[in-house]
Amino acid sequence: MRRFRDRDGRAWVATVACEDGGDYKGRFHFVVDGEGDNEGRRVSLTDVRWNSSRTAERTLATMSEVELRRRLRSALGRATRAAAV
Repeated sequence: MRRFRDRDGRAWVATVACEDGGDYKGRFHFVVDGEGDNEGRRVSLTDVRWNSSRTAERTLATMSEVELRRRLRSALGRATRAAAV
């Protein structure tokens, strides 16, 4: 889990979600939850996947804030396009 702020200063928490199923390859994916004024907002970026929670947590721990903000922008953009369809 990583806490960070977007370019507008809103607080977010990057975490990992697990999909249940028979296929263990890539079952963990990137999720960002809003905090504070943003609370209750959740976006997923399901094409960012890991095979284990250990690998996912290690990757999140080493991501720069620039990379976290970039992935958040991507997830928000996709969520907005999906809602418009």
